[in-house]
Amino acid sequence: MMSSSLRTPLLCLGLLTLTACGNGKQAAPQMPPPEVGVVKVQPQSEPLRKSLVGRLSAYRSADVRARVSGVLVKRVYTEGTDVKAGQLLFQIDPAPYQAALNSAQANLASAKATYANAHVVAERDRALIPQGYVSRAQLDADEATERSAAAGVQQAEAAVVTAKVNLSYTNITSPIDGRAGQQQVTEGAIVGSSTADTGSSATLLTTVDQLDPLYVNFTMSVADMDQMRRAQQTGNVTLSQQNKATVTVTLPDGTPYGQDGALDFSDTTVNPTTGAVNLRALLPNPDRALLPGQYVTISANLGEQHNVFLVPQAALQRDTVGAYTMVVGADGNVVRKDVVATDTSGSNWIVTSGLKAGDQVVVSGLQRVKAGAPAKATPWQPDQKPAAPGAAQAGAKPANGQ
Repeated sequence: MMSSSLRTPLLCLGLLTLTACGNGKQAAPQMPPPEVGVVKVQPQSEPLRKSLVGRLSAYRSADVRARVSGVLVKRVYTEGTDVKAGQLLFQIDPAPYQAALNSAQANLASAKATYANAHVVAERDRALIPQGYVSRAQLDADEATERSAAAGVQQAEAAVVTAKVNLSYTNITSPIDGRAGQQQVTEGAIVGSSTADTGSSATLLTTVDQLDPLYVNFTMSVADMDQMRRAQQTGNVTLSQQNKATVTVTLPDGTPYGQDGALDFSDTTVNPTTGAVNLRALLPNPDRALLPGQYVTISANLGEQHNVFLVPQAALQRDTVGAYTMVVGADGNVVRKDVVATDTSGSNWIVTSGLKAGDQVVVSGLQRVKAGAPAKATPWQPDQKPAAPGAAQAGAKPANGQ
Protein backbone atom coordinates (compact mmCIF):
# COMPACT_ATOMS: atom_id res chain seq x y z
CA MET A 1 0.00 0.00 0.00
CA MET A 2 1.27 3.43 -0.98
CA SER A 3 1.92 5.74 1.86
CA SER A 4 0.13 9.06 2.17
CA SER A 5 3.41 10.93 1.78
CA LEU A 6 3.91 9.37 -1.66
CA ARG A 7 0.31 9.94 -2.88
CA THR A 8 0.47 13.69 -2.33
CA PRO A 9 3.29 14.43 -4.82
CA LEU A 10 1.68 12.21 -7.45
CA LEU A 11 -1.63 14.05 -7.15
CA CYS A 12 0.11 17.37 -7.58
CA LEU A 13 1.94 16.08 -10.63
CA GLY A 14 -1.35 14.97 -12.19
CA LEU A 15 -2.96 18.37 -11.65
CA LEU A 16 0.02 20.11 -13.27
CA THR A 17 -0.22 17.80 -16.24
CA LEU A 18 -3.93 18.58 -16.73
CA THR A 19 -3.28 22.29 -16.43
CA ALA A 20 -0.52 22.14 -19.04
CA CYS A 21 -2.78 20.27 -21.43
CA GLY A 22 -5.55 22.86 -20.99
CA ASN A 23 -3.21 25.77 -21.79
CA GLY A 24 -1.90 24.06 -24.93
CA LYS A 25 -5.33 23.92 -26.69
CA GLN A 26 -5.40 26.12 -29.97
CA ALA A 27 -7.87 29.08 -30.15
CA ALA A 28 -10.33 29.30 -33.11
CA PRO A 29 -8.85 31.50 -35.96
CA GLN A 30 -10.58 34.81 -36.85
CA MET A 31 -12.62 34.94 -40.09
CA PRO A 32 -10.89 36.93 -42.86
CA PRO A 33 -12.61 40.13 -44.11
CA PRO A 34 -15.05 39.61 -47.02
CA GLU A 35 -13.77 40.26 -50.52
CA VAL A 36 -15.76 42.89 -52.43
CA GLY A 37 -15.54 44.37 -55.92
CA VAL A 38 -14.96 48.13 -55.95
CA VAL A 39 -14.57 50.91 -58.49
CA LYS A 40 -12.30 53.86 -57.78
CA VAL A 41 -14.25 56.94 -58.85
CA GLN A 42 -12.78 60.13 -60.26
CA PRO A 43 -14.52 63.42 -61.03
CA GLN A 44 -15.40 63.99 -64.67
CA SER A 45 -17.68 65.92 -67.00
CA GLU A 46 -20.90 64.42 -68.28
CA PRO A 47 -23.67 65.79 -70.53
CA LEU A 48 -26.74 66.94 -68.64
CA ARG A 49 -29.57 64.92 -70.15
CA LYS A 50 -33.24 64.75 -69.37
CA SER A 51 -35.54 62.03 -70.67
CA LEU A 52 -38.89 63.57 -71.60
CA VAL A 53 -41.92 62.98 -73.79
CA GLY A 54 -42.50 65.32 -76.71
CA ARG A 55 -45.15 65.85 -79.35
CA LEU A 56 -44.40 66.65 -82.96
CA SER A 57 -46.00 69.56 -84.78
CA ALA A 58 -45.65 71.00 -88.26
CA TYR A 59 -43.05 73.67 -88.86
CA ARG A 60 -45.71 75.65 -90.70
CA SER A 61 -49.39 74.84 -91.03
CA ALA A 62 -51.64 76.77 -93.41
CA ASP A 63 -55.43 76.57 -93.55
CA VAL A 64 -56.68 76.72 -97.13
CA ARG A 65 -59.98 78.62 -97.05
CA ALA A 66 -62.39 80.06 -99.58
CA ARG A 67 -61.78 83.76 -100.17
CA VAL A 68 -64.90 84.30 -102.27
CA SER A 69 -68.34 82.77 -102.12
CA GLY A 70 -69.59 80.33 -104.70
CA VAL A 71 -70.03 76.73 -105.73
CA LEU A 72 -66.98 74.46 -105.42
CA VAL A 73 -66.69 72.82 -108.83
CA LYS A 74 -63.40 70.94 -108.72
CA ARG A 75 -60.62 69.55 -106.51
CA VAL A 76 -57.38 69.55 -108.47
CA TYR A 77 -54.83 68.05 -106.06
CA THR A 78 -54.50 64.50 -104.70
CA GLU A 79 -55.15 64.27 -100.99
CA GLY A 80 -52.10 63.45 -98.86
CA THR A 81 -49.53 64.46 -101.49
CA ASP A 82 -46.86 67.14 -101.44
CA VAL A 83 -47.75 70.43 -103.10
CA LYS A 84 -45.83 73.57 -103.95
CA ALA A 85 -46.62 77.15 -103.03
CA GLY A 86 -48.94 78.57 -105.69
CA GLN A 87 -50.12 75.15 -106.90
CA LEU A 88 -53.82 74.98 -107.80
CA LEU A 89 -55.87 73.00 -105.26
CA PHE A 90 -59.57 73.92 -105.79
CA GLN A 91 -61.74 75.81 -108.25
CA ILE A 92 -64.86 77.80 -107.46
CA ASP A 93 -67.39 78.52 -110.24
CA PRO A 94 -65.86 81.60 -111.91
CA ALA A 95 -68.90 82.61 -114.02
CA PRO A 96 -70.37 85.22 -111.61
CA TYR A 97 -66.99 86.80 -111.07
CA GLN A 98 -66.18 86.83 -114.78
CA ALA A 99 -69.46 88.63 -115.34
CA ALA A 100 -68.62 91.12 -112.59
CA LEU A 101 -65.26 91.76 -114.24
CA ASN A 102 -66.91 92.34 -117.62
CA SER A 103 -69.32 94.80 -116.04
CA ALA A 104 -66.50 96.64 -114.29
CA GLN A 105 -64.54 96.89 -117.53
CA ALA A 106 -67.61 98.30 -119.31
CA ASN A 107 -68.05 100.89 -116.57
CA LEU A 108 -64.41 101.80 -116.94
CA ALA A 109 -64.87 102.36 -120.69
CA SER A 110 -67.89 104.56 -120.02
CA ALA A 111 -65.99 106.57 -117.43
CA LYS A 112 -63.11 107.09 -119.80
CA ALA A 113 -65.50 108.33 -122.50
CA THR A 114 -67.14 110.75 -120.08
CA TYR A 115 -63.75 112.05 -119.06
CA ALA A 116 -62.66 112.47 -122.69
CA ASN A 117 -65.73 114.62 -123.43
CA ALA A 118 -65.26 116.71 -120.28
CA HIS A 119 -61.59 117.16 -121.05
CA VAL A 120 -62.36 118.43 -124.59
CA VAL A 121 -64.85 121.01 -123.27
CA ALA A 122 -62.48 122.19 -120.56
CA GLU A 123 -59.59 122.51 -123.00
CA ARG A 124 -61.74 124.57 -125.39
CA ASP A 125 -62.84 126.92 -122.64
CA ARG A 126 -59.29 127.37 -121.44
CA ALA A 127 -58.33 128.42 -124.98
CA LEU A 128 -61.25 130.91 -125.28
CA ILE A 129 -61.02 132.50 -121.86
CA PRO A 130 -58.23 134.95 -122.84
CA GLN A 131 -60.39 136.29 -125.71
CA GLY A 132 -63.38 136.82 -123.44
CA TYR A 133 -65.66 134.47 -125.30
CA VAL A 134 -66.18 132.29 -122.19
CA SER A 135 -66.88 133.50 -118.71
CA ARG A 136 -64.75 132.53 -115.75
CA ALA A 137 -67.78 130.86 -114.14
CA GLN A 138 -68.32 128.68 -117.20
CA LEU A 139 -64.67 127.62 -117.22
CA ASP A 140 -64.81 126.76 -113.54
CA ALA A 141 -67.87 124.55 -114.08
CA ASP A 142 -66.31 122.79 -117.04
CA GLU A 143 -63.07 122.11 -115.16
CA ALA A 144 -65.06 120.72 -112.21
CA THR A 145 -66.84 118.38 -114.59
CA GLU A 146 -63.45 117.32 -115.99
CA ARG A 147 -62.10 116.56 -112.52
CA SER A 148 -65.20 114.55 -111.60
CA ALA A 149 -64.88 112.55 -114.81
CA ALA A 150 -61.19 111.82 -114.03
CA ALA A 151 -62.18 110.61 -110.54
CA GLY A 152 -64.84 108.43 -112.14
CA VAL A 153 -62.17 106.81 -114.29
CA GLN A 154 -60.03 106.03 -111.22
CA GLN A 155 -63.05 104.57 -109.42
CA ALA A 156 -63.89 102.40 -112.40
CA GLU A 157 -60.28 101.23 -112.64
CA ALA A 158 -60.35 100.22 -108.96
CA ALA A 159 -63.56 98.28 -109.57
CA VAL A 160 -61.87 96.43 -112.41
CA VAL A 161 -58.93 95.53 -110.17
CA THR A 162 -61.32 94.28 -107.46
CA ALA A 163 -63.21 92.18 -109.98
CA LYS A 164 -59.97 90.67 -111.26
CA VAL A 165 -58.86 89.82 -107.71
CA ASN A 166 -62.19 88.17 -106.94
CA LEU A 167 -62.01 86.22 -110.15
CA SER A 168 -58.48 85.04 -109.29
CA TYR A 169 -59.74 83.87 -105.89
CA THR A 170 -61.91 81.30 -107.65
CA ASN A 171 -58.63 79.42 -108.26
CA ILE A 172 -57.58 78.39 -104.75
CA THR A 173 -53.84 77.72 -104.51
CA SER A 174 -51.49 76.44 -101.80
CA PRO A 175 -49.92 79.25 -99.72
CA ILE A 176 -46.82 77.21 -98.78
CA ASP A 177 -44.82 74.14 -99.75
CA GLY A 178 -46.00 71.13 -97.83
CA ARG A 179 -48.31 68.14 -97.69
CA ALA A 180 -51.96 68.77 -98.46
CA GLY A 181 -54.44 67.07 -96.19
CA GLN A 182 -57.91 65.67 -96.62
CA GLN A 183 -60.56 67.61 -98.53
CA GLN A 184 -63.03 69.13 -96.07
CA VAL A 185 -65.74 70.15 -98.60
CA THR A 186 -66.89 68.13 -101.57
CA GLU A 187 -67.58 69.37 -105.06
CA GLY A 188 -70.98 70.99 -105.48
CA ALA A 189 -71.01 72.51 -102.01
CA ILE A 190 -71.49 76.24 -101.58
CA VAL A 191 -68.51 77.81 -99.86
CA GLY A 192 -68.26 81.29 -98.43
CA SER A 193 -65.72 83.89 -97.42
CA SER A 194 -65.57 85.58 -94.04
CA THR A 195 -67.76 88.62 -93.58
CA ALA A 196 -67.64 91.17 -90.82
CA ASP A 197 -71.37 91.82 -91.12
CA THR A 198 -72.54 88.34 -90.17
CA GLY A 199 -69.40 87.26 -88.33
CA SER A 200 -69.14 84.10 -90.42
CA SER A 201 -65.71 82.60 -91.09
CA ALA A 202 -64.34 81.46 -94.42
CA THR A 203 -65.00 77.84 -95.33
CA LEU A 204 -62.04 75.55 -94.57
CA LEU A 205 -61.21 73.44 -97.62
CA THR A 206 -58.02 71.65 -96.51
CA THR A 207 -54.76 72.15 -94.59
CA VAL A 208 -51.19 72.18 -95.88
CA ASP A 209 -48.43 71.23 -93.41
CA GLN A 210 -44.72 71.70 -93.90
CA LEU A 211 -43.18 68.45 -92.63
CA ASP A 212 -39.47 69.18 -93.03
CA PRO A 213 -38.38 70.23 -90.52
CA LEU A 214 -40.76 69.47 -87.65
CA TYR A 215 -41.12 70.98 -84.20
CA VAL A 216 -40.77 68.82 -81.08
CA ASN A 217 -42.76 70.40 -78.26
CA PHE A 218 -42.04 69.28 -74.69
CA THR A 219 -42.10 70.59 -71.14
CA MET A 220 -39.68 70.61 -68.23
CA SER A 221 -40.68 70.95 -64.61
CA VAL A 222 -39.78 74.06 -62.69
CA ALA A 223 -37.87 71.88 -60.21
CA ASP A 224 -35.56 70.61 -62.95
CA MET A 225 -35.09 74.12 -64.29
CA ASP A 226 -34.22 75.40 -60.81
CA GLN A 227 -31.79 72.52 -60.32
CA MET A 228 -29.95 73.42 -63.51
CA ARG A 229 -29.97 77.10 -62.62
CA ARG A 230 -28.47 76.44 -59.18
CA ALA A 231 -25.87 74.11 -60.67
CA GLN A 232 -24.96 76.77 -63.21
CA GLN A 233 -24.53 79.36 -60.47
CA THR A 234 -22.15 77.07 -58.56
CA GLY A 235 -20.19 76.28 -61.71
CA ASN A 236 -21.14 72.58 -61.77
CA VAL A 237 -23.05 72.89 -65.04
CA THR A 238 -22.27 74.81 -68.20
CA LEU A 239 -25.53 75.38 -70.05
CA SER A 240 -25.27 75.32 -73.81
CA GLN A 241 -26.50 78.09 -76.02
CA GLN A 242 -30.02 77.45 -77.26
CA ASN A 243 -28.85 76.95 -80.82
CA LYS A 244 -26.33 74.32 -79.66
CA ALA A 245 -28.44 72.28 -77.25
CA THR A 246 -29.46 69.02 -78.92
CA VAL A 247 -32.39 66.65 -78.68
CA THR A 248 -32.21 62.93 -79.45
CA VAL A 249 -35.51 61.30 -80.44
CA THR A 250 -36.63 57.73 -79.81
CA LEU A 251 -39.58 56.45 -81.80
CA PRO A 252 -42.58 54.73 -80.11
CA ASP A 253 -41.25 51.28 -81.07
CA GLY A 254 -37.99 51.99 -79.23
CA THR A 255 -35.77 52.56 -82.27
CA PRO A 256 -33.64 55.72 -82.30
CA TYR A 257 -34.39 58.37 -84.90
CA GLY A 258 -31.46 59.04 -87.18
CA GLN A 259 -31.54 62.86 -86.92
CA ASP A 260 -30.85 65.06 -83.87
CA GLY A 261 -32.86 68.18 -83.19
CA ALA A 262 -31.73 71.57 -81.93
CA LEU A 263 -33.43 73.49 -79.13
CA ASP A 264 -34.75 76.77 -80.57
CA PHE A 265 -37.31 78.08 -78.06
CA SER A 266 -37.80 78.27 -74.30
CA ASP A 267 -40.88 79.94 -72.89
CA THR A 268 -40.51 82.82 -70.47
CA THR A 269 -43.50 81.87 -68.31
CA VAL A 270 -44.59 78.83 -66.31
CA ASN A 271 -47.80 77.05 -67.21
CA PRO A 272 -49.98 77.56 -64.11
CA THR A 273 -51.87 74.31 -64.76
CA THR A 274 -48.89 71.95 -65.10
CA GLY A 275 -46.18 73.92 -63.30
CA ALA A 276 -43.84 73.34 -66.24
CA VAL A 277 -42.00 75.42 -68.82
CA ASN A 278 -42.67 74.88 -72.53
CA LEU A 279 -39.65 74.08 -74.70
CA ARG A 280 -39.36 73.43 -78.41
CA ALA A 281 -36.75 71.86 -80.69
CA LEU A 282 -36.36 71.86 -84.46
CA LEU A 283 -36.03 68.34 -85.91
CA PRO A 284 -35.02 67.50 -89.51
CA ASN A 285 -37.48 65.23 -91.31
CA PRO A 286 -36.15 64.82 -94.88
CA ASP A 287 -37.86 61.46 -95.48
CA ARG A 288 -41.20 62.61 -94.02
CA ALA A 289 -41.07 59.58 -91.74
CA LEU A 290 -42.46 61.57 -88.80
CA LEU A 291 -45.89 63.19 -88.78
CA PRO A 292 -47.39 66.06 -86.77
CA GLY A 293 -49.27 64.99 -83.65
CA GLN A 294 -47.02 61.98 -83.03
CA TYR A 295 -45.64 61.39 -79.52
CA VAL A 296 -41.95 60.53 -79.17
CA THR A 297 -39.48 60.02 -76.34
CA ILE A 298 -36.67 62.53 -76.33
CA SER A 299 -33.37 62.89 -74.52
CA ALA A 300 -32.54 66.57 -74.21
CA ASN A 301 -28.85 67.47 -73.88
CA LEU A 302 -29.11 70.72 -71.95
CA GLY A 303 -25.51 71.33 -70.98
CA GLU A 304 -22.32 69.88 -69.51
CA GLN A 305 -22.05 68.75 -65.86
CA HIS A 306 -18.66 69.12 -64.21
CA ASN A 307 -17.08 67.34 -61.22
CA VAL A 308 -19.56 64.49 -61.11
CA PHE A 309 -18.95 60.78 -60.50
CA LEU A 310 -20.24 57.82 -62.51
CA VAL A 311 -21.24 54.96 -60.24
CA PRO A 312 -22.61 51.60 -61.46
CA GLN A 313 -26.29 51.24 -60.73
CA ALA A 314 -25.66 48.15 -58.59
CA ALA A 315 -23.56 50.24 -56.18
CA LEU A 316 -26.30 52.72 -55.30
CA GLN A 317 -28.72 51.84 -52.54
CA ARG A 318 -31.65 53.69 -51.05
CA ASP A 319 -33.41 53.68 -47.71
CA THR A 320 -35.65 56.03 -45.79
CA VAL A 321 -32.80 58.51 -45.43
CA GLY A 322 -32.01 58.61 -49.15
CA ALA A 323 -29.43 57.34 -51.63
CA TYR A 324 -26.10 56.07 -50.36
CA THR A 325 -23.04 54.01 -51.30
CA MET A 326 -20.68 51.82 -49.28
CA VAL A 327 -17.03 52.85 -49.58
CA VAL A 328 -13.89 50.95 -48.50
CA GLY A 329 -11.74 53.52 -46.73
CA ALA A 330 -7.97 53.81 -46.66
CA ASP A 331 -7.90 51.85 -43.36
CA GLY A 332 -9.75 48.94 -44.97
CA ASN A 333 -12.98 49.60 -43.12
CA VAL A 334 -16.32 50.17 -44.82
CA VAL A 335 -18.10 53.52 -44.44
CA ARG A 336 -21.51 54.67 -45.62
CA LYS A 337 -21.64 57.82 -47.73
CA ASP A 338 -24.93 59.55 -48.46
CA VAL A 339 -25.01 60.84 -52.04
CA VAL A 340 -27.21 62.84 -54.41
CA ALA A 341 -28.00 61.01 -57.66
CA THR A 342 -31.06 61.92 -59.74
CA ASP A 343 -29.91 61.19 -63.30
CA THR A 344 -28.40 58.24 -65.13
CA SER A 345 -25.90 57.85 -67.94
CA GLY A 346 -26.15 54.45 -69.59
CA SER A 347 -25.80 51.85 -66.82
CA ASN A 348 -24.37 54.34 -64.30
CA TRP A 349 -25.81 56.79 -61.82
CA ILE A 350 -24.52 60.35 -62.00
CA VAL A 351 -23.54 61.31 -58.45
CA THR A 352 -23.34 65.07 -58.02
CA SER A 353 -22.35 65.18 -54.33
CA GLY A 354 -21.36 62.89 -51.48
CA LEU A 355 -18.21 61.31 -52.96
CA LYS A 356 -14.63 62.47 -53.41
CA ALA A 357 -11.87 61.59 -55.83
CA GLY A 358 -10.34 58.15 -55.21
CA ASP A 359 -13.22 56.70 -53.19
CA GLN A 360 -13.46 52.91 -53.55
CA VAL A 361 -17.18 52.35 -54.03
CA VAL A 362 -18.41 48.82 -53.36
CA VAL A 363 -20.29 47.35 -56.34
CA SER A 364 -20.37 43.59 -55.68
CA GLY A 365 -20.55 41.89 -52.29
CA LEU A 366 -22.73 44.56 -50.70
CA GLN A 367 -24.69 41.92 -48.82
CA ARG A 368 -21.55 40.93 -46.88
CA VAL A 369 -20.38 44.34 -45.68
CA LYS A 370 -21.53 46.71 -43.01
CA ALA A 371 -20.41 50.13 -41.93
CA GLY A 372 -17.37 50.05 -39.63
CA ALA A 373 -16.38 46.47 -40.54
CA PRO A 374 -13.27 45.63 -42.59
CA ALA A 375 -13.45 44.45 -46.20
CA LYS A 376 -10.92 43.41 -48.82
CA ALA A 377 -11.23 45.60 -51.92
CA THR A 378 -10.58 44.13 -55.38
CA PRO A 379 -11.18 45.84 -58.74
CA TRP A 380 -14.70 45.26 -60.04
CA GLN A 381 -15.35 44.25 -63.64
CA PRO A 382 -18.69 44.91 -65.37
CA ASP A 383 -19.25 41.19 -66.00
CA GLN A 384 -18.17 40.19 -62.50
CA LYS A 385 -20.74 38.11 -60.64
CA PRO A 386 -21.20 38.51 -56.89
CA ALA A 387 -19.34 35.85 -54.95
CA ALA A 388 -21.23 33.30 -52.91
CA PRO A 389 -21.73 34.33 -49.27
CA GLY A 390 -19.14 31.82 -48.09
CA ALA A 391 -16.59 32.32 -50.86
CA ALA A 392 -14.42 34.72 -48.87
CA GLN A 393 -14.15 32.19 -46.05
CA ALA A 394 -13.47 29.20 -48.32
CA GLY A 395 -9.78 29.21 -47.40
CA ALA A 396 -10.34 29.55 -43.68
CA LYS A 397 -9.16 26.64 -41.55
CA PRO A 398 -11.91 24.99 -39.46
CA ALA A 399 -11.71 25.48 -35.73
CA ASN A 400 -11.13 21.78 -35.14
CA GLY A 401 -8.05 21.84 -37.43
CA GLN A 402 -9.49 19.31 -39.88
